[in-house]
Amino acid sequence: MKLRDELPVDHHLASVYRYGAGFCGLVLLAFAALGFADALSPFDTAGDTIAGMTTNVALSVISTVVGLALLGGAVIGGNFASTLNIVVGGLFFLSGFAHVFVLDRPANILGFGMSNVIFSFVMGLFIATFGMYGRVSSKLSHDNPYWAARHPEQAAREKTGARTAPAGTAETAGALPAAAKPVRRGRR
Repeated sequence: MKLRDELPVDHHLASVYRYGAGFCGLVLLAFAALGFADALSPFDTAGDTIAGMTTNVALSVISTVVGLALLGGAVIGGNFASTLNIVVGGLFFLSGFAHVFVLDRPANILGFGMSNVIFSFVMGLFIATFGMYGRVSSKLSHDNPYWAARHPEQAAREKTGARTAPAGTAETAGALPAAAKPVRRGRR
C-alpha cells in the first residue's frame, strides 16, 4: 500500500492536511522572525523570551527551516502534507522529550526552558493531529479512501452495489433477509 495512491487529489481531507501544515508553518515562522529580531548569539543559553519561550539564533534557524518545510507541504498538499505533518509532529515530541533531560545543563544549546518543552509537546500534538486526521481511526466512514485501502474486498463490493457478503461465508450463515426476520413484540 503506497500512501500517495490512497487519497484522491480532490478529496476533502487534503484541505485539512494543507491548512494544518500552513497554519503551523506560519506560527513557527512568526516565532523565528521574532527570535531573529532580538539578534542573539547563535548558541546563547540565556536568551530573551519571546511569547513566554526562550530563544536564540540557532532555535530561530531551526524554526525557520521547519516552518518553511510545513509551508512547502501546504503548497504540495495531499498525502505529502499529511505524512509531513505526522513526521514533523513526531519530531516535535522527540524534541520535547530530549530537552526535558538537558534543561539547565550545558548540552542545552538551543536554550530551551520548560515553556519550550511544553510548546514542543503541544505543537507536536497539534501538527500530528492534522496529519493523522481521517487516516487513523477504527471508525472511519466507508467513503474514506484510507478505509477503502484497508478493506479492498468490502470496498469493491460496496462500490459495485453488492453490499452483501458472498454466499457461504460466516457473515451470511444463518442470516435472514430483513423482511423475513421475526418481529418481537413486548407483552401487554
